[in-house]
Parts: sequence; structure tokens; C-alpha cells
Amino acid sequence: MLTNLEHLGLAVHDLAAATALYTRLLGQAPYKTEHVASEAVDTVFFQVGGSKIELLAGTSPDSAISKFLEKKPEGIHHVAFEVDDIVAEMVRLKAEGFILLNEQPKRGADNKLVCFVHPKSAGGVLVELCQSVL
Repeated sequence: MLTNLEHLGLAVHDLAAATALYTRLLGQAPYKTEHVASEAVDTVFFQVGGSKIELLAGTSPDSAISKFLEKKPEGIHHVAFEVDDIVAEMVRLKAEGFILLNEQPKRGADNKLVCFVHPKSAGGVLVELCQSVL
């Protein structure tokens, strides 16, 4: 079951400029920066109430974020929901006819296991499932 809006992922060209902009906009500094080598992405996280904003910048022309930004302007890349049991949620969504982009959960940023739901099966929105790793 989806338990919480975990974060909004925003694709950006210039991570430093976007970090400065969101620091001013939100009136606070980010709580974390992280490089995710498996996704060729650098991330910056801001806490906003019970949810987060994740800024994402590709570190390679082949990264999903770089490819996204070739086709679309900067902005919302994905919506992430927290789940208690990512494997059970993947099974449930697959049975409901959703297309999953990965068959097994994988390590993501911010100490999470993640799985993505294809936008074609989710009303045009890339959906990320997140489960905290102890």
C-alpha cells in the first residue's frame, strides 16, 4: 500500500544553480547531496514538511535524466510514494496491469529501495516506489 508522498523528483540541467534557487525558494538549505553511480545522477534533497523535493542532474549523456532533458524542459520528472513492503507492492501493481521498469527493487538515493512504474501505464506520470532500508 502507498503510505505517503515521499518526494517529487525534479530534473535540472545545472544542479548548483537549481540548489541555490530552491534554497532561496524554500528558505532552507538541502539536508543531503548524493551521487548515485548506478543511475549516473547527482541528487540534492530538501525536506518540505513530511515530504521532500529531489533535484536530479545527469552525470552522463546516457543517464535517464540527461535523456529526459533532451526531450523536455526542466521540471517534474517523477512522483515518489513511500511503501512499507516494496516487493508486495510490485506484485500488487503488476497484478493490476501496471508496467514496472524493473523486476526487482534496486538501491536508490537517500537510503531507499526503489522501483519505477512506466508512465504508459500510470497516466503519463513516472511513478517511483520507495522503501526505507534499515
